[in-house]
Order: sequence, then structure tokens, then C-alpha cells
Amino acid sequence: MTNRLTLPDTASIATQAQGGKLVAPSASRNLEPIAALLAKEAPSCGRALEIASGTGQHVAAFAARLPGLHWQPSDPDPTRRASIDTYAAESGRDNISPALDLDAATPGWGRRLAGQELILLVNLLHLIPMDWVKVLIAEAAQALAPGGRFVLYGPFLRDGQLISDGDRAFHASLTAQDPRIGYKEIADILRLLITAGLTVRTQKEMPANNLAVVAEKPAF
Repeated sequence: MTNRLTLPDTASIATQAQGGKLVAPSASRNLEPIAALLAKEAPSCGRALEIASGTGQHVAAFAARLPGLHWQPSDPDPTRRASIDTYAAESGRDNISPALDLDAATPGWGRRLAGQELILLVNLLHLIPMDWVKVLIAEAAQALAPGGRFVLYGPFLRDGQLISDGDRAFHASLTAQDPRIGYKEIADILRLLITAGLTVRTQKEMPANNLAVVAEKPAF
């Protein structure tokens, strides 16, 4: 993103693999649960935007499992965009566009990328300040087509509480690096979605104390 943060090493771990690909252990772990969620909640066809696609492991797998959707991966980091495009090329899928340089915390992209039937965001909100979260959600709501769905996945505070020692340690490492970041209160995220004009369809417990939220833009 244009709004750059210096994050602790634990925030986004990815290692170099063959052919310029990156591999993130968290993406490997959460791919199957997210794929299962999308199989139930994603539209069957149309345009799908993934915000902060990271390594590209997700989008290559989701494009194969949801072939009716045409996927637009994105990431502000050129090294990660190169990894995304390598995964896409190796997949042989024709329903993945080249990775887009997208700063999702900057106003204006929602109108430019309007008409998305699905927007997916995984493991980002705890890594950016709340002011950026507000912009991102408002822009995502604008980018959705009527009836489109916004799927968010990640770790959250629940009534100000963290569930595990691991979550508490990770949240502390983030806020020590920058007090503006860290786990967001899920109730605040739900309010932002509603304020942006979306309807919250589902809030689902996911593995490793994560939550998934599915919001929908009214059809009319």
C-alpha cells in the first residue's frame, strides 16, 4: 500500500520457493477452511477481487475450485505480485487476471473496480490502523455489485478479549511496533460493514481462533 507500515517479522511470514514463488505457512493452513466457506457463500459466477493476495497460494486454489468466478488478485508489494502471477501461470487457469497493484486503504478504488460479485480479504485488518480499515470497508462496499458479497477472515477481539496466549502475544508484538495496529474489535467491524450499507449474513468461527464474516450488498 502507499500507506506503508513497518511490521514485526511475525506479522507476515513468507519464504522463497522455486521459481520466484513465496510460501506462507498461514496461507497453507487456512486455505482449506476458507475454500470450504467460499464454496457455501461465494456467488457461482462473476468477478472476484482478492485484496492483499499475498503469496498467491489462495487465489490459484480458489480459481480452480470456483471456476465460474474470474479472479482479480491484488497486492501493493511487487515481490508478492510476482509470486501471485507465478502461481497463476502454474495453475493453468484462464480465470485469473494479472495481479493488480492496489492500495486498498486509499480512497477511490471502489468506484474504479466497481461491479465485483465477490471481494475476499484474509488476514489484513490486524496489520493496519483503524482509519485505514474504515476506508477499506467503505471502498469495498462501493466496489461490490448489487447482491455481491464481502468475505473477511482473520483474528479479532471479542468484547475486548483475546482467546489464546498466542493471540495475546501476537497482538502485543503488533501494538509494540505501532500502537495504531493490532487486533480489531469484531463488533466495530460489524458496525462499519453496516454503516457502509452492507448486510451481515454470517459470522463464523474458524480454525486457530479466527473469525469469518460474510456481508452482502443489497440487490436493490
